[in-house]
Amino acid sequence: MLRLGLTGSIATGKSTTLKAFADLGVPVFSSDDAVHELYAGAATVLVERAFPGVVRDGVIDRAELSHQLLARPDRLRELEAIVHPLVRDKLAAFLDSARESGAKLAVVDIPLLFETGFDYGLDRIAVTWCDPVIQRERALKRPGMTVEKLEAILARQMPQAEKKKRADYLFDTGRPVEAVREEVRALVEQLNAEQ
Repeated sequence: MLRLGLTGSIATGKSTTLKAFADLGVPVFSSDDAVHELYAGAATVLVERAFPGVVRDGVIDRAELSHQLLARPDRLRELEAIVHPLVRDKLAAFLDSARESGAKLAVVDIPLLFETGFDYGLDRIAVTWCDPVIQRERALKRPGMTVEKLEAILARQMPQAEKKKRADYLFDTGRPVEAVREEVRALVEQLNAEQ
């Protein structure tokens, strides 16, 4: 089974591209979805212990956690040390399950793939990207996003140009969604033929 990593900076179309793979029947894993699950389950006690006051009704209040991290950005690594191993466990279980099911290809969306330096054992990497103007417009439309928060996120992400250099495949998501979906379809056919 070929393990394809999907990454890209904030608001560059990772979720839309991942959905295009899923719509073709490819098993997919979203790190963001895994974090949402963990923030409503296994991670709550651990994160609350490190960041008191972030749990509301048994779920991590992402806005409060974000507020605390904006006030103390130096503590982000502490949060990552709690959450990333839990996400990696879920990802490994997903890949095992996909392989056991006989899938030829599985796609894992890992937003900070390059930044963490962790070796996920992936075979190839696809990167989503778009014009920085489009990226900022998309990001600032997100609920709770501010210019300050976006700048903090971008500051800890590898520049798009560097991610593109490290990619085996590129998806320019500044184009119409159907064009990206067609590129995904062609890549899936190519990768399945290689297996």
